[in-house]
Amino acid sequence: MSIEIENINKQFGNFTALGNVTLSIPSGELVALLGPSGCGKTTLLRIIAGLETPDNGRILFNGEDTTQSHVRERRVGFVFQHYALFRHMTVFDNVAFGLNVRPKSTRPSGQDIKEKVMKLLQLVQLENMATRYPGQLSGGQRQRIALARALAVEPQVLLLDEPFGALDAQVRAELRRWLRRLHDEIHVTSVFVTHDQEEALEVADRIVVMNRGKVEQVGTPDQVYENPATAFVLNFLGNVNLFHGRISQGQGDLSGLQVDSRGYAGADDTAAVAYVRSHDIEIERVIHDNTSIKAVIRHILKLGPSVRISLAIEGSEEFIEAELTRDKYQNLGLQLGEQVFVRPRQVRVFVEDYQI
Repeated sequence: MSIEIENINKQFGNFTALGNVTLSIPSGELVALLGPSGCGKTTLLRIIAGLETPDNGRILFNGEDTTQSHVRERRVGFVFQHYALFRHMTVFDNVAFGLNVRPKSTRPSGQDIKEKVMKLLQLVQLENMATRYPGQLSGGQRQRIALARALAVEPQVLLLDEPFGALDAQVRAELRRWLRRLHDEIHVTSVFVTHDQEEALEVADRIVVMNRGKVEQVGTPDQVYENPATAFVLNFLGNVNLFHGRISQGQGDLSGLQVDSRGYAGADDTAAVAYVRSHDIEIERVIHDNTSIKAVIRHILKLGPSVRISLAIEGSEEFIEAELTRDKYQNLGLQLGEQVFVRPRQVRVFVEDYQI
């Protein structure tokens, strides 16, 4: 089931939740709506579901305009962040609920419902939990039951709103890998909302990066990470260092960082910002070339297999954060207060909305 979103606008009072959003979601894809709180991603998901009505624009399923269709007519499965399971019902009855409340003319027989529910419980690997109640399950198990309930009504589209947001980090990691495997089995067109960059990069076929009610970029995880279209996308997808300065006559001096800016066709003496991801910073004890910057190590934070190092740029109040593997850190033998040289491996410069 393909989804076409055409020129969708949505206002809440004076607040613009969505501004002229257009997006195409091919059939069978798992798409992430990624962005900070308040960017419009949940509003867009609810409009796709029919839980919100756009001020203007259209939603099409397989080319058919469903903008004014009731949520019941869209055959959409919805999974919420906080499970929304019925506490007084067993796991079996929770999954069967959407089938049991169908009109008598379309309701499956009791035996068909039983077979379908047990098949779904096997699919989410919880077939032994059928007689338990939600309060007897872990958070991860409850979220899988919520997903099975959404799938029971055979949705054309599966929508998930921060499905793992209420879970701890380890369970989140396990469930997102499980969701990816499950999607590869069932191939239902799926859209999920998240503000977790790692989650989107790991799970989605394509990522829609949103900001202030607009789409900043659409692409595969590799495309949005390796070739960010805007400064916002680059800054949102991972830890970055910002070097502020100006470019003039094909060269940029950005907080001591020298960059080639001949790709920019604008006027000379223009304000610009260079972006460098933390893991693209090299730390060396000898100067390499004119891209090396003298700095002093101010803080060292060990985080399992990686080490984050905060450095003060000499002659400036600005700081740089570098991320090294623990092996590299140990081989370098870095010490607090030591003077070193930092060298960016990959630099992206943005001048207003223009990328070099």
